Amino acid sequence: QLQDALNNFYGGADASTEACGHIYGYNDPNHEMSMLQKITATTILDYDGKLSSSSTSPSAEELLERAKKFHVEHGPILPLQQIIQSKSPSMALAAEFKRASPSKGDIAPHLNAGDQAGAYYGAGASVISVLTEERWFKGSLDDLTGARMNTTAAANEKNSTRPAILRKDFVTSTYQIAEAAAAGADTILLMVSTTPANVLRELIDFARSVGMEPLVEVHALVELDVAIGAGAKVIGVNNRNLHTFQLDLVQTEKIAEELKKRGFSFHHDDCARGNGNKPQISLCALSGMSSAHDVDRYRKVGVGMCLIGESLMRASDPSLAIRGLCLNPKDYEASQSISGGAYTGGTKIIKVCGLTDPDDALAACRAGASLIGIIFADKSKRKVSIDQAKEIVRAVRQFGERSHRTVFDEVGGKNSPVSSLVAKSRALEKASRCPLVVGVFQNHPLEVVKETVDKCGLDLVQLHGSEGMEAANSENFGVPALRVVDIELGSDGGEKKSSEDIASTILKKVTSDPIAILLDTSIKGDKRGGGGTGKTFDWKIAESIQSMGLPVIIAGGLTPENIGEAVGKVRPWGVDVAGGVEASPGVKDHQKVQKFVCGAKGAAVEASKGF
Repeated sequence: QLQDALNNFYGGADASTEACGHIYGYNDPNHEMSMLQKITATTILDYDGKLSSSSTSPSAEELLERAKKFHVEHGPILPLQQIIQSKSPSMALAAEFKRASPSKGDIAPHLNAGDQAGAYYGAGASVISVLTEERWFKGSLDDLTGARMNTTAAANEKNSTRPAILRKDFVTSTYQIAEAAAAGADTILLMVSTTPANVLRELIDFARSVGMEPLVEVHALVELDVAIGAGAKVIGVNNRNLHTFQLDLVQTEKIAEELKKRGFSFHHDDCARGNGNKPQISLCALSGMSSAHDVDRYRKVGVGMCLIGESLMRASDPSLAIRGLCLNPKDYEASQSISGGAYTGGTKIIKVCGLTDPDDALAACRAGASLIGIIFADKSKRKVSIDQAKEIVRAVRQFGERSHRTVFDEVGGKNSPVSSLVAKSRALEKASRCPLVVGVFQNHPLEVVKETVDKCGLDLVQLHGSEGMEAANSENFGVPALRVVDIELGSDGGEKKSSEDIASTILKKVTSDPIAILLDTSIKGDKRGGGGTGKTFDWKIAESIQSMGLPVIIAGGLTPENIGEAVGKVRPWGVDVAGGVEASPGVKDHQKVQKFVCGAKGAAVEASKGF
């Protein structure tokens, strides 16, 4: 039934390579439908049922009449391209409401679409994207109407322009466009990857006939040809191949380069030049972004709007998350200046360490951990084998929709060690937009570390013994290295040093070799090195180091119960937990992991307020 539904959609016996040649698997007798094609085919069958003679669903004509009444009562449809271009030089943001997805499962099924849309709009979103597909994404048209009504009311209170509302679904018929208009949508998503070229033209024309400028989604260059041929004006690049679920952030840059080669005007900065000549096309990036670095990356190639969903849906404070995207280029420049002053950026990195099982690793990923730590140290109760490590790496990569080791931005120059580490910490922030796997080693020969990195596919390593600061140079392993600095507990009866003195001593020993510094507790007299003590050190030491300009990760004795205090008082750049979220050594308690990560993120939000 699904295959027949697709074949009929493609044109049946009249289907042609000219119309369908860009569609994945077209004309291949051995092709197996992708998940995207199964969802599309299911949607086609659903609407066949809705439009059958026995159905009580309203006709398209009735829906269009409802749309007219809706617009009289609640305001007209907004022009999508004009909304995007009016934001220049700032990046327009399409903030997405998405309860679940086929690849990630439940994301935030409990959230209310109207409330979330109101928060998005209040923080500066120009477009609210609402997933309305019911089976896999757990959305509905009621969600869309709720988003429209709440944001309209909020805009009326402020006497300002409301955000445009996007229906994001698997649109294969003009009926769905009429449905969207009646529910309060300003625009709809049209996916080139599943739509014949002639049908795409019909859908675009129909959308414009009811006042909508559609967002036309492409992934590959062959799909760009179809979009341009159909007359698309707002083109969104999905960095995720929805047939394979592989993510490649370069796709948007490839499409931008192709548009440039073909002589199309699209650069978002040109909208603010004041000469009255607006670009022909507005280019949007539609998937895989979560940070200010991602936004700036696409700003540089002329993108006018980024669509961000999952990270905002998981954020404890979506308003703060949106402000952290630095949509205005001046905000991004200010956030990236290296002044040599105290580190005041707050908590950006959350590491869950001591994983021994892929399911536990995925639980940490879903909770929002940046780094997944697996331990190779002989003394550890959480030591993993090469095979265990490979399984965890495979699971984390699959979650992050990547097939290879993450590549870090190069940080050059001959700056001081502290300045170099500040720049490197930002590179780690960028790289950890998808969770990374860290291998933890303690006094291993460097060639053994390198061999393990290569065998397991580790993204970076952590040196937790007496290897020395210079051993953490990435040239030794082919990947960056975190360097642990032990903070000893216990006294030999001598004069006790102040936290400032200890911090100064540590800074004098720091080199530019590691990618970042991690502070952990050690017990005086333990020659095996620190880690795994379950005890906290004096957090004032970390606070003092950061006041001297160096962002640090803190570990040792952190738990869901004290993480709020640690983040609130110290505002460390990163936090690291292992035993504090376990049911038993090496076995994570998923509820504790969730509570720890949420606690860290929530405390970071509170700590940033008024700072």
